[in-house]
Amino acid sequence: MHNTIYVSGHKNPDSDSICAAIAYAELKNRMALGKTYVPIRLGEVSRETQYILDYFDVDAPNLVKTVRPQIRDLDIDQITPISPEISLQQAWSIMKKYEVKNLPVVDENSKLLGLASVSNLTTNYMDIWDNNIIGKSNTTLENIVNTLSAKIIYANKATKKFAGKIVVGAMTPESAEEHIEENDIVICGNRTDTQNVAVSSKASLLIITGNLPIEEEIIEKAKVSGTTIISTPHDTFTASRIIVQSIPIDYVMAKENIVFFRNNEFVEDVKEIMLQTRYRSYPVLDENDRVIGSISRFHLISQNKKNIILVDHNERTQAVDGIEEAEILEIIDHHRVANIETSKPIYYRCEPVGSTSTIVANLYFENGIRPSKKIAGLLCGALISDTLLLKSPTTTLTDKHTLMKLAEIANINIEEFAMDMFKAGTSLQGKTLEEIFYQDCKTFEMNGRKIAVAQVNTMDIEGFESMKADMLNLMNTTADRDGFDLILLLLTDIIKEGSLLLAVGRDTEIVNTAFGVKLENSCAYKEGVVSRKKQVIPPLTTAIEQLK
Repeated sequence: MHNTIYVSGHKNPDSDSICAAIAYAELKNRMALGKTYVPIRLGEVSRETQYILDYFDVDAPNLVKTVRPQIRDLDIDQITPISPEISLQQAWSIMKKYEVKNLPVVDENSKLLGLASVSNLTTNYMDIWDNNIIGKSNTTLENIVNTLSAKIIYANKATKKFAGKIVVGAMTPESAEEHIEENDIVICGNRTDTQNVAVSSKASLLIITGNLPIEEEIIEKAKVSGTTIISTPHDTFTASRIIVQSIPIDYVMAKENIVFFRNNEFVEDVKEIMLQTRYRSYPVLDENDRVIGSISRFHLISQNKKNIILVDHNERTQAVDGIEEAEILEIIDHHRVANIETSKPIYYRCEPVGSTSTIVANLYFENGIRPSKKIAGLLCGALISDTLLLKSPTTTLTDKHTLMKLAEIANINIEEFAMDMFKAGTSLQGKTLEEIFYQDCKTFEMNGRKIAVAQVNTMDIEGFESMKADMLNLMNTTADRDGFDLILLLLTDIIKEGSLLLAVGRDTEIVNTAFGVKLENSCAYKEGVVSRKKQVIPPLTTAIEQLK
């Protein structure tokens, strides 16, 4: 996990954001050893982007909502859980072997049943000196044999439970007859008379200590009475002392109010819970509720941040949630330098070209790596999209030359591909107002003002007329709810090369100043404006800076 580096575009991703992330991750994977670069997306894929992905048979990156550190990012202890039927002695041995203070107890499907800890083990051990404990805890013969290092002389297969009390046969036969009852567990040495009383009384279990021999006659009588006989090398005192260690762990384990975590929980949230509890470690469950390990305070202290590369943005408001808790390694972008901060020097490549995909493509060429047909195709689609088929004022000679090289590798006709892509992506039919507005909406902070600028490319501005009033209502609601000083929507006609401007908020006068227009009913048309980056953000910034 710590060798994974995410490559992320911005929120409300456009084609350039997603395609550049895929292509740059592929380039880094071909160049790097020991690291895995994974493209991610921060929002839904637009129709245009989906057309590009489908055309070149490429899957969309996984959707990621945050890069805040989660438990799955930590090196938690990989302790094997224990079964509920194992003995106290075995559980204690496992704890000593692995030097842990508690162990999760699970069922056959690895689902959490309880927690066995040193504290509840020792506390309960002090409380279980009840001579009926073997029966109460449903202790198995296997546990008793293992705990006493015993061997079976005769086993009554019909006996499933040793329900009686524990009796130490250090007494005369007469006294033994008074104390030993049916189903009891009798511990004694080589006293044949006491052994005979135990068998005759139909004791459920006879334990012979010191590995002493037992007469065949007693064994035959045991078969008739149904008494199981085992032999242990321990003396009578030791056997009577440690037999209680054979009871199953589920009899003493904690079952209620167990504090556990899931591997997708955030580290900060886990810290808060740990501050309120005092356990040494906590079970960790996966998404299927299976126990996969345990976590302690030590793991939180030694946490590792997620590593991330940003492409097509460097605005904090456009970055993935939790970016302040991640380690930014690189930024590849073609926008203004904004407000992303890093803890140490990074590789930062920002060029005044029409598309981030232009930069990524040239990184391939500069490193002597030929992009695959699929990757070249993705970069072509993104470059065409961001430069509006090289018609945007952001277009440079570098974009034109790069597109030609990529198109040759991808084996596409640029004009035909562009028209089909734009038709697939610019149709507003069937889209909700929210889908139209948020498909490419970016948030900016300018001189203390919070501004959102959304852009929708279309070949049919006239078809939007019936939606205009409802769109303005949505924009006004968003401005009031989220505290925007200005929300601007550009409906860009990529054929006529102009944009319908829709503006709401307390500072709409900024739009009139920036573009030399007069908003009427919150709308104005501006010829020649097609680029948000070059023709919208700079004049808005200038107009805001001129305000007192």
